[in-house]
Amino acid sequence: MSVLHSPRRPGGLLLATVAAAVAVLSCTAAAPAAADEPGWTAEPVAGSAPAAAKSGARPYPARPYFYLSGTSGTVLEDRLALANTSDREHTITLRGADAYNTAAGAFAVRPDKESTGAGLWISFGAGTTVKVPAHTRAVVPFTVTVPPGSPPGDHPAAVVATESGREVGVRVHLRVGGPALAALTVEDVSVRGKGATARVAYTLVNRGNVALAPELAIGAEGTLGKVAGRSIRTLPVEVLPGQRVELTEPWPGAPVFDRVALTLTVTAPGGARATGSTSAWFVPWGIAGTTGLGLLGLGAVASAALLLERKRRIRSGDGPGPGSGPGAGPAPHGSAVPEEAPAPEHELTGAPR
Repeated sequence: MSVLHSPRRPGGLLLATVAAAVAVLSCTAAAPAAADEPGWTAEPVAGSAPAAAKSGARPYPARPYFYLSGTSGTVLEDRLALANTSDREHTITLRGADAYNTAAGAFAVRPDKESTGAGLWISFGAGTTVKVPAHTRAVVPFTVTVPPGSPPGDHPAAVVATESGREVGVRVHLRVGGPALAALTVEDVSVRGKGATARVAYTLVNRGNVALAPELAIGAEGTLGKVAGRSIRTLPVEVLPGQRVELTEPWPGAPVFDRVALTLTVTAPGGARATGSTSAWFVPWGIAGTTGLGLLGLGAVASAALLLERKRRIRSGDGPGPGSGPGAGPAPHGSAVPEEAPAPEHELTGAPR
């Protein structure tokens, strides 16, 4: 998987106009930020104002990403810098790739020949393979051709540099002009764990056409009143259009014993807002189990005591026996107890007697 930089995206979009040839320049002393190991690096070429270029003043700071914007049917241009910091020549292959979110929200790029979107719009022309001598820096131009009829909004992509299985990816933030829609949903909300280790799991789905940097707040209401939730905070992810990410949020305020209704509220710039909810029981099962076993044991002891007392009374003749009743004494030994005559049955006719 290619390495992608992920600092926060600035508010504006930058369109750089560049030359159309490869220039091999002396390597600068500053180490580019795109490196994931020594040897060579890949990063956008820093821009500079025309007046600064003429006067020799310091150029604009380095760019962490490529920022491009245009309408469908246009061709955009920019430049990639490859810096060889080693003592040997490197041969680097360049390509464009679609970018997407992993299930956990990280950024990744499609493998070679699997892109179907903006990754196919990126072309390096004859500069697809570049040889960079030791301790030099090569500047490689590329174009982004936006097909006619492309839908408006963000089209995430990346420039990927590869050598001997090692890949370095630089994100391309590409926006096609037109109406922008910021929309999302919160799904599959649940609670995992208990006490101080409790976590709220949920899924965010970007239903709009622009990338979203969401903020989350958790509200909780228990049977006996309000329960501590989580105040609003910015999530450490950027959800790309059409992507879904599965996240968890620590919930240190989870109660020990209560039934709680949770409400998750997610907002993002552009007016996006969504809520999701769930409910959960919090029961200290260890204490409840011990108490339950104690009550069962007490009930069994009481039942056994009652049974023994009943048997004792029957054996001692204290209990009721045959022939007992009001005004009747014990029958003589060996004598028969006369049967009581059945009570006469009366026919109910409804006539007075």
